[in-house]
Amino acid sequence: MLEGKDLACVRGDRTLFSRLNFVLDAGQLLLVQGTNGSGKTSLLRMVCGLMAPAHGEIRWRGEPTSEEREAFHAEMAYFGHAPAIKEDLSAWENLEFSCRLAGDPVSREAAELALARLGVGHCRDLPAKVLSQGQRRRVALARIPLSRAKLWILDEPLTALDVAAAQLVQTLLGEHLAEGGMAMLTTHQPLEVAGITPGVLRLSA
Repeated sequence: MLEGKDLACVRGDRTLFSRLNFVLDAGQLLLVQGTNGSGKTSLLRMVCGLMAPAHGEIRWRGEPTSEEREAFHAEMAYFGHAPAIKEDLSAWENLEFSCRLAGDPVSREAAELALARLGVGHCRDLPAKVLSQGQRRRVALARIPLSRAKLWILDEPLTALDVAAAQLVQTLLGEHLAEGGMAMLTTHQPLEVAGITPGVLRLSA
């Protein structure tokens, strides 16, 4: 369903990668690996349409995403390396805002359940500026189970999480894939999703 065809990424006068191809289908997980500076985040941003490839194209359901941008974005959820939390908003307000921005409006009840599942239900009315980095990360990650997107693009989703929270994210991934979803991600932490052997796409700097 998701396909990268002959992709190249150039930053300044440096080619990060070229002639890159991959295919991701329903129920599959693709792990993007490589050293710092090899282009992992650039590739994810390219797939999401946040930057254009120097060469090649991304296809969704057989069609170039550059031509079907709105339809593709309706089925894709991107979670970047930075949690994108607004300091003066509460945990609940941050989650409600990010869901609405992603086109997935959420009820207060559903948002509170998601925050509770991520272990930050008790923080729902606290401003983000008083939360720890791990708590902020959990608030941001609470958007994932609320998303109706078929494709999850996750850049370092386990950063700043303790063992229990990291395990929960992997459980959420397993549930998503078991329901026919798909995911593409980067991580420096060990990743184990029950019943899933991820494909690996290795980039070299």
